[in-house]
Amino acid sequence: MSEDLREMLTDGAVHEGDLVSGEVTAVDDSGVTVALSHGFEGHISPQELSALPGTEPAQVLAVGDNVTAVVVKVDMESGQVTLSKRRAQQSEAWNRMQALLDSGETFEIEVRDVVKGGLVADVGVRAFIPASLVDRRFVEDLNQFKGQTLRVKVVELDAEKNKLILSRRAVLEEEQENLAHELMDKLEPGQIVEGVVQRLTDFGAFVDVGGADGLVHISELSYSHVDHPSDVVKEGDHVKVRVLRVDPNAGRISLSMKAAQPEPWEQYATQYHAGDVVQGVVKRVVDFGAFVELQPGLEGLVHVSQISNEHVAHASDVLQPGQEVTVHILSVEPDRRRISLSMKEPGAPSNEGTSNRRREPRRQPERQIEAPSSGTGATLGDLFGDLFKK
Repeated sequence: MSEDLREMLTDGAVHEGDLVSGEVTAVDDSGVTVALSHGFEGHISPQELSALPGTEPAQVLAVGDNVTAVVVKVDMESGQVTLSKRRAQQSEAWNRMQALLDSGETFEIEVRDVVKGGLVADVGVRAFIPASLVDRRFVEDLNQFKGQTLRVKVVELDAEKNKLILSRRAVLEEEQENLAHELMDKLEPGQIVEGVVQRLTDFGAFVDVGGADGLVHISELSYSHVDHPSDVVKEGDHVKVRVLRVDPNAGRISLSMKAAQPEPWEQYATQYHAGDVVQGVVKRVVDFGAFVELQPGLEGLVHVSQISNEHVAHASDVLQPGQEVTVHILSVEPDRRRISLSMKEPGAPSNEGTSNRRREPRRQPERQIEAPSSGTGATLGDLFGDLFKK
């Protein structure tokens, strides 16, 4: 070490705790070398480069970069000045994060690592994004986010415990809410739009129609009877829907898939006439009969009395959902949206109304016995013969 440099060190030109700046002159696995003023040379070890353990020096700085660091130690013998970029950033970082938490502003971070339960970023201090706060929906593989730049918000901060929690989900939900309000201002009842099925429930399907989710109630999925939404659609399906109602105050959009399709009666009913013999599929079986689908959304009823020439107590004794059957059309009533069907042989008598009637045994006509006229002298023996003889 030169006498001039030793003299500067002795005079206290560089002190532990000082905040200094310099230009990076070398980067390798052992750390980063920094040229300081007055000819001093500083060194930052990998552990002092970032708030994230295991960070490689080349991930943080490159030759020619300017860096600000805290003086950790001054070696009077070698003239080596040990620096810490991490410590220089911490105080400023906590202050900045606190300001962002108070304001609710969004900012960008780069995902540096994927750990169990979430993502990690370096914002001057270690920041953690739990898996539940990465997206609006569950993300199975978080590795896709490594190295990506994400917009986030601060949702929890405790500098004393070195705890900083960020949320990307909060940003996405805020953006979604803004889009939903914009969309609701544009949507009008009666419009037919395209959407994507987002999720299914027992009572219907939620469809994204361009920035907002609307509900297609189970009764609006199809003109046919639907037991569960999964019988008609699945998540990710692209569907056409008609807007039924828009309620911006409640943030609700009511949609219909069946209303976006041709009405089955208008499309098919004129194809069917009394006396026609057609094929159909049993959709529902009830005590009084079975509903048979002739075309998608167009059903007719086979009354229990019209299922067979033999007596049928319950339709389920003969028919099951999904069964293909041949039926005769008895009548078509468009005004009442009703088609009556029969599976009996044409011309066979109907047993309707007799299935519960008890047949009475036929009685033989009673034999009339005339009383003898007066004065005949006839006796009981004359009338009944040997019955009264001993």
